[in-house]
Amino acid sequence: MKWKIACIQMDIKYGNPDKNYAEARKWIQKAAKANCDIAILPELWTTGYDLTRLFEIGDENAKESVRFLQNAAKEFQIHLVGGSVAKKTADGIFNTMLIVDREGQLVKEYDKLHLFKLMDEHLYLQGGKRDGLFQLENETFGTVICYDIRFPEWIRKLALNGAKAIFVSAEWPNPRLHHWKTLLTARAIENQCYVIACNRVGRDPNNHFFGHSLIIDPWGGATRS
Repeated sequence: MKWKIACIQMDIKYGNPDKNYAEARKWIQKAAKANCDIAILPELWTTGYDLTRLFEIGDENAKESVRFLQNAAKEFQIHLVGGSVAKKTADGIFNTMLIVDREGQLVKEYDKLHLFKLMDEHLYLQGGKRDGLFQLENETFGTVICYDIRFPEWIRKLALNGAKAIFVSAEWPNPRLHHWKTLLTARAIENQCYVIACNRVGRDPNNHFFGHSLIIDPWGGATRS
């Protein structure tokens, strides 16, 4: 089966979930109008890296984000690799990827395993334990979040368990553009699978994000946004 995929490399409004839901809905609708089968959102797209306020602005058990994605997926008849959100739980806050199919079913939650200390994730977030394997229309895919791509054995596990493509949501900042392209290309080539990587654009108070979302084939050829 051939899939048409949109990478929504939106400019995330720092610490403002309401504006980010509205912005995401606009881009999801555009992806659907372009007859895309899947749209992928970036990392922490509801809040950005407003880590110090996550207990205030994070999403309790990701309920609001799941509801938003389910409604959008059903309305626009599109599968959503729903980026990641700050999911508040009794065990702490997790950086959680949400996958929703076009019927509005939540098919996967993946908590970011590898926390990026240079952006203080370890101070505010809990690391996950589950793998990122999921299925859409009987096809097996995998997903990881941002810093996870620096750990090839974690992505190799997804490929060995049948993932034909790996989805990556990220807030990957300057000045690491060369690392971004090189690591994603390596993951595609070494696993002989597609890599679909969505990185945000814009700025927050501490970082500049460069976009450069990529869809890379198993030979390392890339289409860039």
